[in-house]
Amino acid sequence: MTVPSISPPCSGVDSILCSSSSDHQHGQQHSLSPIGHLIAAICLAIIGSLGFFNNVLVLIVFCQNKVLRSPINLLLMNISVSDLMVCIVGTPFSFVASTQGRWLIGPVGCVWYGFVNTLFGTISLTSLAILSYERYCTMMRTTEADITNYRKVWMGILWSWIYSLVWTLPPLFGWSSYGPEGPGTTCSVNWHSRDANNVSYIICLFIFCLVIPFFIIVYCYGKLLCAIRQQLEDTNQVNGIAKRMSHKREQRVLIMAVVMVICFLLCWLPYGIMALVATFGKPGLITPSASIIPSVLAKSSTVYNPIIYIFLNKQILASGNLS
Repeated sequence: MTVPSISPPCSGVDSILCSSSSDHQHGQQHSLSPIGHLIAAICLAIIGSLGFFNNVLVLIVFCQNKVLRSPINLLLMNISVSDLMVCIVGTPFSFVASTQGRWLIGPVGCVWYGFVNTLFGTISLTSLAILSYERYCTMMRTTEADITNYRKVWMGILWSWIYSLVWTLPPLFGWSSYGPEGPGTTCSVNWHSRDANNVSYIICLFIFCLVIPFFIIVYCYGKLLCAIRQQLEDTNQVNGIAKRMSHKREQRVLIMAVVMVICFLLCWLPYGIMALVATFGKPGLITPSASIIPSVLAKSSTVYNPIIYIFLNKQILASGNLS
């Protein structure tokens, strides 16, 4: 079920939703069944509840234990904050909309929902790219973290927010727009308009907020794998117990970060593909039932990140008494 039509003339923020809704209806003329909306609502309820609980738990553990406030963990906290914000200001509205089969908070709410969810999703992916770079720099250093390392991490966190704002604010000022997507119970970037203004934004968003961070992540972790292999060879030659334990810990942290990235891409890659097909593919090719699955998968990223922090990080388990 699409967002209820708004009678012309449209002006101000309403015009954004009118334009997006018109393009949306041309591309997708079928709606989810009541059972489909119910299933989507149940999935969103589970994701929202688990995501909220898990991220709050991780933030509490980090805040209560000073030993966990390392540069790497500050980046993990930044990801948890962005995931928590999605659970607070995003998922509840799509859940309620799914229970009713239609968008409930009007055109301004649709634009706001699309903006905040795109912003916090971009912050998470950008933070993962920064995390991979910091992890690489940490592994290449022989000294312990100092005040300079913390300053760089705080700059990285600030950069993740500024960079994400740079790419999510333009639709509010006329470069593309935010509007309804899928069956009309969620809102996002307008994937369906074929005009040059919208297509140019979609291409830039895809390149700068998915492709470039992905290649940074792949490059940094690729170099890390090579470095760890070399360090393990050196450790076997020296046969030092302390060094062996240190490298084992570094390997575990690396595995944690790699699993985070793989899970993130598994959730966001289907959404990215769906968006590109909706923008460049045959009109109507992406049906509401097909589009709601990648959307729900993308929101599930708020759940698995905290699980990875807890169950793949022995330091957190020990300090937070979660074992």
